[in-house]
Amino acid sequence: MNHKIHLTKGSIFSGLILLCLIIIGANSFQRIDKSPMDMAYFPNNFAHDRKGDEKPFIRVIYSRPSKNDRDIFGKLVPFDKVWRTGANESTEIKFYTDASINGQKIKAGTYSLFTIPGEKEWTIIFNNDLDYWGAFSYNEKNDFLRVTASSTQTNQINEEFTIQFGKNGGNKAVMKMSWDKTAVELPIEF
Repeated sequence: MNHKIHLTKGSIFSGLILLCLIIIGANSFQRIDKSPMDMAYFPNNFAHDRKGDEKPFIRVIYSRPSKNDRDIFGKLVPFDKVWRTGANESTEIKFYTDASINGQKIKAGTYSLFTIPGEKEWTIIFNNDLDYWGAFSYNEKNDFLRVTASSTQTNQINEEFTIQFGKNGGNKAVMKMSWDKTAVELPIEF
């Protein structure tokens, strides 16, 4: 049995349009960001271990930039300048209950978390402005609280910027930030 296919200019054109739409549709996603968003809770694993209506004490949402063979603090992230504390959007920290940091009170609420890295000490900034890209629109007038924390150098390189919480007894936490060979710890009491 011999079947002949009869193609017209219209059917060829329609086929090409369909093929173009398929190709365009397959590429409609933007490329994946190199600094993925992450989240840290205190207590750790809260999202996995949640019971009923209980709430965590604190949550941080941030993006994790990578070292990629770059010199980080003092170079890529300059000393003594406001930093977004991660990548992309400003890092966001939510306190579910009032807390105390270095003896200063911070009210329950959501803040942008900025830092000013120094060689031996960092300024940690809790700012009322939310939903900004980076630190480009940072406004010191909207700071709710500024505290300081010591910075230490480690022997181990941390490839991605990381924020984690450790338990410091009872309802006391320590927020740990690390990238490259730099580590900063900030005690928080609830």
